Amino acid sequence: ELDVPPHSPFDELSEEEALQIEASPLLPPTSFTLRDYVDQSETLTKLVLLGVDLSKLERRPNVANMLLRLDFNRDVKERLLFLKDIGVDDHLLGAFLTRNPFILTEDMENLQMRIQYLQSKKFSKEAISRMVSGAPYLLNFSVERLDNRLAFYQRELRLNVQKTRNLVTRLPKLLTGSLEPVKENLKVCRIELGFRDNEIQHMAISVPKLLLASKKKLTRLFDYLHNTMGIPHHLITKFPQVFNAKFLRIKDRHLFLEHLGRAQYDPTQPNYVSLDKLVATPDEVFCVEIAKGTLLDFEAFQKTL
Repeated sequence: ELDVPPHSPFDELSEEEALQIEASPLLPPTSFTLRDYVDQSETLTKLVLLGVDLSKLERRPNVANMLLRLDFNRDVKERLLFLKDIGVDDHLLGAFLTRNPFILTEDMENLQMRIQYLQSKKFSKEAISRMVSGAPYLLNFSVERLDNRLAFYQRELRLNVQKTRNLVTRLPKLLTGSLEPVKENLKVCRIELGFRDNEIQHMAISVPKLLLASKKKLTRLFDYLHNTMGIPHHLITKFPQVFNAKFLRIKDRHLFLEHLGRAQYDPTQPNYVSLDKLVATPDEVFCVEIAKGTLLDFEAFQKTL
């Protein structure tokens, strides 16, 4: 028997062949909005009800086509139940899927394995739920990658297991983001800023965001604190939250204190002003208790800068 030649696009289809072609709506051209498909798609309808922001998703390449191909019962439901099960709050699911729609195409077995890995590393249920909610891409990464990341922080910062766990629980982005900026910041702290390893360790544990801060911000703040205000490394280490502060806030307050003859940052001297007080107090408190002046004085002084 001869092979049947393939259909030419001009051939008529028989009734039977026509029925075999799955009647699915054609995927849209590029200039469409996902909203146009909500009525036809149970999946999209339910995602909208969950609070997924379709307008954000359709700006991302390939996401729209991916979502339109998903079947709610086959693909979405099980993964939603999984996310709820590991502690992602109902009211966060919409925002979670808006940031990471790709979780809906991850293999269920892989997702389970990654959770089991975190459990084997003694992360509590609360820690896992906090990490997954705070870093929605966490579960898209393989067990090998997660393991390498944990080992990196433990090694580089010379942390014990528990401190490593605490560090990434507080800032799960450390597991999902690139390691390059972290390596760069550790190098900057050691070589350019001259902090000792135990000081860097203490600062990173107190303020994990330090590891991801911009190099420019770190060096500029340090330069001002150390070289202009004369604050030694060990006092900066005591209050590393100073690296979260705005440069101008520190500068304005320091210059005001200097103007009043109160810029005294040596703990062995009377009228000592700690970094904590300098940075973390509201303006009114700073003016009255530390500068011994008024808010009006400070505002007038700032206008002269």
